[in-house]
Amino acid sequence: MHTYQTVDYVRKKHAQFGGFSCKKMTIMAAMDMLNNLVDESDPDVDFPNSFHAFQTAEGIRKAHPDKDWFHLVGLLHDLGKVLALWGEPQWAVVGDTFPVGCRPQASVVFCDSTFQDNPDLRDPRYSTEFGMYQPHCGLENVLMSWGHDEYLYQMMKFNKVSLPKEAFYMIRFHSFYPWHTGGDYRQLCSQQDLDMLPWVQEFNKFDLYTKCPDLPDVDKLRPYYQALVDKFCPGVLSW
Repeated sequence: MHTYQTVDYVRKKHAQFGGFSCKKMTIMAAMDMLNNLVDESDPDVDFPNSFHAFQTAEGIRKAHPDKDWFHLVGLLHDLGKVLALWGEPQWAVVGDTFPVGCRPQASVVFCDSTFQDNPDLRDPRYSTEFGMYQPHCGLENVLMSWGHDEYLYQMMKFNKVSLPKEAFYMIRFHSFYPWHTGGDYRQLCSQQDLDMLPWVQEFNKFDLYTKCPDLPDVDKLRPYYQALVDKFCPGVLSW
């Protein structure tokens, strides 16, 4: 991931997938696809990703019973991992994300030992603290490493899903650990980014700490979440 995620690579992936012509399917059909995926980057789970989705959603539902949109984000936050079932290597789908186009910051995992073969770090346009960005340009103007977060965020925008702004931040940045946990990349943030950060951190608690070997009764839970899908992102979507 740290070798091949470059500005050029990410732009090519946006061009490849940005038309959302891979498949037409519902949210729940995508969820069923994740029954066939185990995330190789996650040391805490060795069961299909769909169970983790329901565990996350139920944790949020218990703590925030009044925020139904938040429950839904818990369910669908990893649906972009369908990319791994369409032939994309897991290094281009899962793992902690980071901005491309500027020098990686200290809290990027294994930062000092894994970027030496990334050509962008030898390119003066991309190898400084700000790289191709302006101070406080806002994360909406930052090119993130390509993976399931970015894909699902773009897919939700493309399909005009009616979730609140907080939900879109959670979807796009839940794997951006150097930002929401490491405290880095603040020099790129707008005030809106900083205002949204606590929501991403709140989501992260459930993404991380609801994983357990006791698997949820998906058939029992499904009708509640189907109703949320029907409310916020109904019908067949373009993927």
